[in-house]
Amino acid sequence: MAGILDLLNSDIGKSIISGIAGSTGQDAQKTGSVLTMALPVLMKAMERNASTQEGAEGLMGALKKHDGGILDNLGDLFNGGVGEDVMNDGSKILGHILGEKETGVEQVISQKTNLDSGAVGSILKTAAPILMGVLGKQSQQQNVQQPSDLMGVLGGLLGGSKTKTEQGFLEKILDADGDGSIIDDVAGMVLGGSSSGQKSGGLLGGLLGGLFGKK
Repeated sequence: MAGILDLLNSDIGKSIISGIAGSTGQDAQKTGSVLTMALPVLMKAMERNASTQEGAEGLMGALKKHDGGILDNLGDLFNGGVGEDVMNDGSKILGHILGEKETGVEQVISQKTNLDSGAVGSILKTAAPILMGVLGKQSQQQNVQQPSDLMGVLGGLLGGSKTKTEQGFLEKILDADGDGSIIDDVAGMVLGGSSSGQKSGGLLGGLLGGLFGKK
């Protein structure tokens, strides 16, 4: 199964980035940076939620609505800007996935992408229904019938080759509480704690992949 970052690097991923950038009035490259950092975090949060029976059942219920059809109509979705109904849906999805961690996650991503947290929030609200559509389509393709089967789909989208550093980053960013200390810690992890300047030496080379760098 292709991972979520592979999707972003595909033709459809580039269309998604371009569409979200246009709809939110943000620079396409910065929008891509936000999504490349945020989508694995959202997937990890969903994986956490789905680790309980109640969480998995709730996600299964949500996927009945988000069946992947949104991916077949991206032109209509982005034509003239994303509608308020999509943004409201995205807001509800983020609230359910991240809960009280939503603000902290937005602040961390804001700091790393040099976009204000409001812009980050708009990008994530637009992207959340699309991400759910990706999960819904994958679930259909794998004929997921039971809530317990969702963990395999989520793990596949996250990618099976995550390093402990990447795993630690995802856990850390989800625990960001906006008090400054956590954000500083996460920033240090993203930079790899090294002053060598080598892009591949820090976490960005592994977690953010080759979307904006050399493959």
